[in-house]
Amino acid sequence: MVDRDGIPAPIDGLTGDAARGQVLLRGRDPANCVLCHAIPGFAVAGNLGPPLAGVGARFSVAQLRLRVVDERQVMPQTIMPSYHVTADFHDVAPQYRGRPILDAQQVEDVVAFLATLR
Repeated sequence: MVDRDGIPAPIDGLTGDAARGQVLLRGRDPANCVLCHAIPGFAVAGNLGPPLAGVGARFSVAQLRLRVVDERQVMPQTIMPSYHVTADFHDVAPQYRGRPILDAQQVEDVVAFLATLR
């Protein structure tokens, strides 16, 4: 998942779809991003995480991917879930053990949408 320069590459070589990513980002299940983030053009918004307006201008696609996959790599004490990591978690309900919150295509779709938020 990391290219030769250490940059997070698209998972499994997948291409994201911004329209599907927008649906995932704004939906309550499985991502539930609206619980913590304000999203441009969406009335329901949380205030625990930073607003997502302009995130596509502040971060590269690779940086966005890293944050979605495992924000702990950027900020170890984050409250943001690791959406595509399954190791090193404790007290996970049995039905969710070993399963990521978002599959590879969903991660790429969310990243594609976030990249449009300029």
